[in-house]
Amino acid sequence: SQQVNTIGKGIFTGDISAVLVKNLPWWAKRRRTPEEISLIPEWDVKLQKLTDYAINADIRSLIGVPSWMLVLLKKITKDTGQSITDIWPNLEVFYHGGVSFAPYREQFEKLIPSPKMNYWETYNASEGFFGIQYTPNSSDMLLLLDNEVFYEFIPNGQWDKDNPETLTLNEVEVGVKYAMLITTSGGLWRYLIGDTIEFTSLEPHLFKIAGRIKHFINAFGEELMINNAEDALQEACRATGAKITEYTAAPVFFDDNNNGAHEWLIEFETPPSDLELFRNELDSSLKSLNSDYEAKRSFGLSLRMPIVKVMPRNFFYKWLESKERMGGQNKVPRLANNREYVDSLLEFLSQKY
Repeated sequence: SQQVNTIGKGIFTGDISAVLVKNLPWWAKRRRTPEEISLIPEWDVKLQKLTDYAINADIRSLIGVPSWMLVLLKKITKDTGQSITDIWPNLEVFYHGGVSFAPYREQFEKLIPSPKMNYWETYNASEGFFGIQYTPNSSDMLLLLDNEVFYEFIPNGQWDKDNPETLTLNEVEVGVKYAMLITTSGGLWRYLIGDTIEFTSLEPHLFKIAGRIKHFINAFGEELMINNAEDALQEACRATGAKITEYTAAPVFFDDNNNGAHEWLIEFETPPSDLELFRNELDSSLKSLNSDYEAKRSFGLSLRMPIVKVMPRNFFYKWLESKERMGGQNKVPRLANNREYVDSLLEFLSQKY
């Protein structure tokens, strides 16, 4: 949350999380972090006050973005020297969203080694609340159809067209990636929120988030989406005992001497036992998950092996801090079809390390 600013009688501006905090019903305010802490604009000050408050509170549920929640939990354990289960014995659930939970699950299970702990994914955004995990044992989410949102869907292959084909809910199919258009009672009209989803069931309408329209790599026709990247990184971590904190990837374009490649900047919580094995597993997993990637990698005709660069601990956190983009509304972009983010990160690395 950031500070809410009053610009007129009854008119407020601020991040959506701050506006929500300001307008919570009384019964919700009694069961959450105090408003005066949530609305502190300086992240470092808020983090310390959150820690001081939470250590002595009976916390039973957590809600937030996994990457930023980890920062808070690690600070609490560092300041107290205790485990989260000792500090909050009644903690039962973490409702998470904003980024994929897969790269963070193992770290949360290590920090909260409780058999009664549950993790539930939500799909909410500034524009509305669209889905929530359907069962405890599956990450598939149920599309919320009674939440004042009318949905339309643009199939893959139509996303960059001026007048794309749009489908209503009764026309979608399982296994196809769609960009989602929403019309809401809040005033949005056929608004493209930028996320892509893939249905896994039509009765009921269950889905997974596949990625973002702009967060992909297709510089060489490989059509690499976030779901492929997350799954491949999980396999590479499993093979090498690694744990990832943050990452981003972008294309390296052709030059006179080399074919193209994907450059991965990765910050590890636990480094891989063998970085070369990690790179090979990442490459082979991407090949098995994505036939377009495999075709472009064949004989190295278009794509050579991935380039993996290990970033220092807390690197992405410090980069966001340098951009004044701290807090749960800000995320590290996972994939990009250009080098804007990667070049900025590498420049920051050369200046600060």
